[in-house]
Amino acid sequence: MNWFSSFITSSLGRKLIMSLTGLFLILFLLVHLAGNLQLLLDDGGESFNKYSYFMTHNGLIKTISYGLYFFILLHAIQGVLIWKKNRISRGSNKYAVQVVRTVNTNGFAAKNMMYLGLMILAFLLLHMGDFWWATKTANLPTETYEGSPKSYLDLYVKVYVSFKQLWVVIAYLVGLLALFFHLLHGFQSAFQTLGLHHKKYTPWIKTIGLAYSVLIPVGYAILPVYFYFKTELPSQVLAERIESFQWLIQ
Repeated sequence: MNWFSSFITSSLGRKLIMSLTGLFLILFLLVHLAGNLQLLLDDGGESFNKYSYFMTHNGLIKTISYGLYFFILLHAIQGVLIWKKNRISRGSNKYAVQVVRTVNTNGFAAKNMMYLGLMILAFLLLHMGDFWWATKTANLPTETYEGSPKSYLDLYVKVYVSFKQLWVVIAYLVGLLALFFHLLHGFQSAFQTLGLHHKKYTPWIKTIGLAYSVLIPVGYAILPVYFYFKTELPSQVLAERIESFQWLIQ
């Protein structure tokens, strides 16, 4: 067991944990986006509310969620430790550092990964406080749908009302911009740390990483922008539901 604890606290072990947790979070981003895109369906939020109910009541999903929270925290802690060690090891050799930054194609992202990570963590806390915490503490209205005996928390309208606030939209877009830069460097770096660095495969990893780094943040950004600029009047029933949520932003 001593060899294991020594390994995970070593520089290589920390980088390996960063890579594995990073790849898990990359996969989660894709799955989470697929669910959230149901907000764009023209069904008054029925699909999204049912999806949200499933995600918060399924035992397996809830277990995975607790693992997700742990991996996010572990990824953040390891990132800070690696950044701190690298900063100490660089010392005062500013010239060498400058050379590395010059040849690094993702220089800005590589240089600021820790700060970008902290911005993303702040964004996640805002997101969790705005939605997840509201489901636990706020007295949110519920909706019932034809053919289903269950009542569902009306998170769709909670999203609708939240994204009508300009500061929330701006905060989300800033967080997603940080996510873009973080993914731009982190995607390729994770595979490289795992030893998947070869002249045959690396160009593909770079291309897929670039596409992923752009498409995932853009996909998430569509949601707050869509709701903020959504001007058409909803149905009377939906309008009444929206009105019942106004206290959330007062």
